[in-house]
Amino acid sequence: MRLSLVSQARGGESRGGESRGSEACGEPTRRLGRRTAACALALLGGSLLSGCTKPPSTSNPSPPAADSAATVVFSPPTGAPPWIVKVEVARSSEELMRGLMFRRELAPDGGMLFMFAGEDIRRFWMRNTYIPLDMIFLDSRRVVVGIEENTVPLDETSRGPDAPAQYVVEVRGGAAKQHGLGVGARAEFHNLGRGPDRNLE
Repeated sequence: MRLSLVSQARGGESRGGESRGSEACGEPTRRLGRRTAACALALLGGSLLSGCTKPPSTSNPSPPAADSAATVVFSPPTGAPPWIVKVEVARSSEELMRGLMFRRELAPDGGMLFMFAGEDIRRFWMRNTYIPLDMIFLDSRRVVVGIEENTVPLDETSRGPDAPAQYVVEVRGGAAKQHGLGVGARAEFHNLGRGPDRNLE
C-alpha cells in the first residue's frame, strides 16, 4: 500500500530564437558594421536566456506536518503501562504513499499514524525506508489486529495481517515488543488536529 511517488517533469525545448536571429543576419556582406554587431549581440542574448531556464526540481517531497501534540495511546493487553506515541498524521494520498520514506532517524517515542477511509486488507513495504520499523495495524474500533515487527529497511516484501485494518501506526523497530503490545490491544487517538476523526477515544 505504501507506494513510492514518481514525479516525471518534462521540460519543453528551448529554441533560443535561433531561426529569427539567422534571418535577421542573412544580409549581403556589404552591409556589415553596426548591423552585424547588433545581430551578434541578439544571438548571444538569445543563447544566454535559453541557458537560464530553471531545471525541474528533483528534491524529495516534504514530509507531512506533525499535528500539534497528536498522540496514539496504546493499552497493552498484558497490563503494562499505557504507551504514548507522538505521531505525525498521514491523511492525503501523497502522505499515505510516502510514509516514512527517506527518513534517517525517528524519535524513540515518535511515529506516524496512517488514516484510511475504511477497513481493508492493508499491505505495506519498506521501499526507500532506511529505519527498521514496527507496523501496527488497527481495525475501525482501534483494536490491534496485527503487528509486523522489525521490518527490514529497503525490503520490498508486502507485509500486513489478513485481518482488515483502517489505521496503521509505524514506530521504531522493536518498540511494540518493548512495551508489551500484542494483538487485542486497544488504542486511543488524541489531538489529531482536524477533520471529523480528530479525537477518537
